[in-house]
Amino acid sequence: MGIQLEVPDSVAQALHLPLADQRQQLVLELALALYARGALSFGKARELAQLSKHEFGWLLGQRDIPRHYSAEDLQDDLAYAHRE
Repeated sequence: MGIQLEVPDSVAQALHLPLADQRQQLVLELALALYARGALSFGKARELAQLSKHEFGWLLGQRDIPRHYSAEDLQDDLAYAHRE
């Protein structure tokens, strides 16, 4: 099941983007905004944006959007790394 968003023609026409890029750019902006708000994890936001980990991380840096990485996340990663 997916969600479809309808963008009014007047808004689509006001976008300063080539018609072929509008959908991709809107989805990308949505993914970035939801990640920045904490509504989506890094993995799900990059999945929505259809970008690799590296590409999405780079884009976050370009937009000055901080990565969500807590002390608990670090502890989980360290525990995982030390498993044999």
